[in-house]
Amino acid sequence: MAMQRTAVNPVQWSVAMGFNQGELVTGQTRTLYLSGQTAMSAEGRPAHDGDLPAQLALSLDNVESVLAGAGMVLTHLVRLTVYTTDVDLLRQHYGVLAARLAAAGAAPATTMLGVTRLAVPGQLVELEGTAVA
Repeated sequence: MAMQRTAVNPVQWSVAMGFNQGELVTGQTRTLYLSGQTAMSAEGRPAHDGDLPAQLALSLDNVESVLAGAGMVLTHLVRLTVYTTDVDLLRQHYGVLAARLAAAGAAPATTMLGVTRLAVPGQLVELEGTAVA
């Protein structure tokens, strides 16, 4: 049975912001739980110190790399948690993430959380998700 996704939006304000309140997934055959992805180079070094838009873009590149390793793409992402050390700054640059998700036709259920710090000093944002195919 092929995977089917149904957006669950009892209110509509989130749709305009590029995410669904919930995602009902039926018929899935595989589930991928993504560890938090930050702006780390392929060699494991932090990149773009203090540059949140660049960190956000690279973090999403890293999400896509993990997805690709499982034979998936952004449209398979059904859940995304965004951790940041600066919520106000992230809100200013959220379009970096929203535009890439929209271009892929993805609108995963999303939560944004402000945290004191991330595991790697200098990192401002981390993306964690769940994908199904």
